[in-house]
Amino acid sequence: MALPITWAAFIVLLTAVFLKAIVTRGRRRTYNLPPGPKPWPIIGNLNLIGELPHRSMHELSKRYGPLMQLRLGSLPAVVGSSVDMARFFLKTSDAAFADRPRFAIGKYGAFDASDIMWCQYGPYLREARRICAAELFSAKRLQTFELIRGEEVRGMLRGLLEASGCAVRLRDYVQNMTLGVISRMVLGRKYIGQEEEGGSPPVLTPAEFREMVEEFLALHGASNIGDFIPWLDWLDLQGYVRRMKRMNRKFHQFLDRVLDEHDRRRRLEGEGFVARDLVDVLLQQADDPNLEVQLTRDNVKAIVQDALLGGSDTAAATIEWAMSELIRNPKVLGKAAEELDCVVGRERLVTEGDLPALPYIEAILKETFRLHPVAPTLVPHLAREDASVDGFDIPAGTAVFVNVWWIGRDPALWDAPEEFRPERFVGSKIDVKGQDFELLPFGSGRRMCPGVGHGMKVTLLSIANLLHGFEWRLPDGIKVEELSMEEIFLLAMPRKDPLEAVVEPRLQSHLYMCA
Repeated sequence: MALPITWAAFIVLLTAVFLKAIVTRGRRRTYNLPPGPKPWPIIGNLNLIGELPHRSMHELSKRYGPLMQLRLGSLPAVVGSSVDMARFFLKTSDAAFADRPRFAIGKYGAFDASDIMWCQYGPYLREARRICAAELFSAKRLQTFELIRGEEVRGMLRGLLEASGCAVRLRDYVQNMTLGVISRMVLGRKYIGQEEEGGSPPVLTPAEFREMVEEFLALHGASNIGDFIPWLDWLDLQGYVRRMKRMNRKFHQFLDRVLDEHDRRRRLEGEGFVARDLVDVLLQQADDPNLEVQLTRDNVKAIVQDALLGGSDTAAATIEWAMSELIRNPKVLGKAAEELDCVVGRERLVTEGDLPALPYIEAILKETFRLHPVAPTLVPHLAREDASVDGFDIPAGTAVFVNVWWIGRDPALWDAPEEFRPERFVGSKIDVKGQDFELLPFGSGRRMCPGVGHGMKVTLLSIANLLHGFEWRLPDGIKVEELSMEEIFLLAMPRKDPLEAVVEPRLQSHLYMCA
């Protein structure tokens, strides 16, 4: 008796699939993968990655070596934990690892991965980086923004002066300062907390914007299970995708207001219009039909959002870590104050012109980068093609993490690596511009952070003025050795608990009031 045609077709189809699998398997290349822990079914090695992935990866690399294979659900990944591996991924074979994994945060939190951080490597990324490099972070443009940086730092100092004698939460002051700087550079003015023309309420209050930013950072540091086990993605088990969409709507609304205001000014000024900030430049580029890559309105929003958040919270986190380490190390703090008194004196505040003559302050910043990199495993890269290193194969589609947190603490590279010793960088040629792989706070290669120059200027000027302008101590009853130095894994790795300290002015009061 013949089987029904549907069952016969099913058996034929099943046989064909089975035979194709056998043939494909026979042709499939056999890879010699790096060593790593044996993955579990479905979850792979996700059970081995804790709340601080950089520390979990380091513990595993102590067993499996500086090049380690992991399976994060269905996503293959490798972790490089040495200078040689960092150089291979970020320089030697940079082009092969220039893509990004397609994570939900890029799709829902970065305007369909069209920002500089999450977009795939290609013409669009090159165009976006070119615009930011020329209009925001070039040496010439950074020089024109010196007045803005100085004004916002002095505003921070005035706020601290008003709170002198009391315990202050430094993070609040530093975040407002860094956001003020980058907002004026990118948007032309602050928008946040600033009344609109005619006395109407501000677009956003500082508290509202801070809530948006904190959600943005938290979601960038979250491990969304759907990124690693795609067939669970539609369930959104942790609720992260819902939160990403809600956060993105808020940024949409805020950035629409900003872009609409810039468009109105362009129309009013007509042919006499001159671009004043990055938003103006991007909107002009979006209207240019001759560009290799046409920018959409959402592309403009994505690049603006990237510049705003990447240029504010990373710097703020670094400044807070530096001040925490200095309070824990009074001798270092005293030596820094001595350098400032010698070079600057006590009759004025520090300016950017003083920075080249303050090598110890720069050494403090580099030592902070070494111990507390804001992106401890950098933003993950993705292999665009098969590659090989040290006899091991890395197939296309593999995510790559570079553990710069451990490289900065490797005893093979650093003497007493757990100690805060800025002296190690005094006279050292090690720089942070991506060519010295012992110290990579901004990454290296094609996906290196484009804002290195801006980040260095803001952090150095801020740290120098905070040390020159105030005496710092912990609140009564708290000993230096009791100051927690725990971190939390977000987009920018900040202190788990914000630093609270008592400030007392070192200079005459009128100096803080200088415009």
